[in-house]
Amino acid sequence: MSEPATLGAVKPRRLAVTDRGILFALLLVAAAWIAALLGPVILAAIGALIMVGTLNPLVGFLQARGLARTLSVALVFLAMTAILVLIGLLTVPALFAQVRELIDGAPLMQQRLAERLGRSHLTWPVARAVESANLQDLLLPSGKIAFEYSSQIVTTVGWGLTTLALAFYILADPSTTQAALYLLVPRRFHIRLARITLNLETIVGGYMRGQIITSALMALFTYVLLRICSVKNPLPLAVFAGITDILPLIGGILGAIPLVMATLPRGTVMVVTVIVSVVIYQEIENRFIIPRVYGRVLRLPAWALTLALLIGAKLMGVTGALLSLPVAAGIRMVIEELRVELPGDGAIDPHLRERDDQVESLYAELAAGAGAETSAGIALDIADSVRRSDAADTADAASVPFEGSKPGPS
Repeated sequence: MSEPATLGAVKPRRLAVTDRGILFALLLVAAAWIAALLGPVILAAIGALIMVGTLNPLVGFLQARGLARTLSVALVFLAMTAILVLIGLLTVPALFAQVRELIDGAPLMQQRLAERLGRSHLTWPVARAVESANLQDLLLPSGKIAFEYSSQIVTTVGWGLTTLALAFYILADPSTTQAALYLLVPRRFHIRLARITLNLETIVGGYMRGQIITSALMALFTYVLLRICSVKNPLPLAVFAGITDILPLIGGILGAIPLVMATLPRGTVMVVTVIVSVVIYQEIENRFIIPRVYGRVLRLPAWALTLALLIGAKLMGVTGALLSLPVAAGIRMVIEELRVELPGDGAIDPHLRERDDQVESLYAELAAGAGAETSAGIALDIADSVRRSDAADTADAASVPFEGSKPGPS
């Protein structure tokens, strides 16, 4: 018997390698290579844009009161500098005193901890390890390490000042920056670029302002807790806890370590009280404070937040972890505004595409023959009007109850 013929045989598809595809791959490799070389410059630019998105509403508030743009920017930067200097004067001397006291009391603290651990057969090996450890070498780095740290601090301060200067120039003269950006982008993408820039300011500014609020609340809670526990120099420890609260997931653990070390001389009861109090506050912050402060600014699922944090920390350390969440939220927003259809999200609403075509046609008519600066203003005005209209429609739709649903408990 002969074998049956194969019905509907699928021919293997060949992957066509075109000159355009090769050029695109080479451009991607070149872009990645340039990004690796210019990592600090790109990081400074991202930091400046984040600062612009954070401070621009304050500058706009002062402008609305009749102040000039440059004067408003100068006042905002002077106020920010004054606040940072005041925080430094209040915390840095006390922090050095706290560190000095910790270093001086390290041997006695080490002996007490080893004695407590040595009372149990289960913790006796840990007691031996604690007793043999040299805390002085751990707390006081060697000359070479201290020199490397000092060099890194100087470099970081230099890049920080560069970021501040870049943010100041962008805030003082935003029209020039916008004109240069719109001059590089083809006109058919100007409306999408306007939507992206407006939403980026909302995401970045909302995230940074929310982070300031949550960090301030964490510092206040820590200060009150340490005052109640009669811990010496609670202010620098509270400021450190507020700063580490910026880091998601691991910030609470890092901030709790010096609190526990400072509370050890007060006894086991105080240590347990501090640990339990910090854990309870972290739960309250994660479940109640953060959702109300950030709202829907980030709009990222938990797995995306964790993945972005890990990638940022791997690429750029602590700085990358700080910037990972707003950058990830910005990338998702850019994908949405460019109307990119991702797997699993479904097709783009045809009414939305039709509305986009109408808006882009209106922009092409109004901006015909205009320069880059004028075109940028027109595109931003149109995009802002559309965004306000969408927000109003969403609010009206949310205020209308579903007819078939039963009212839930208030």
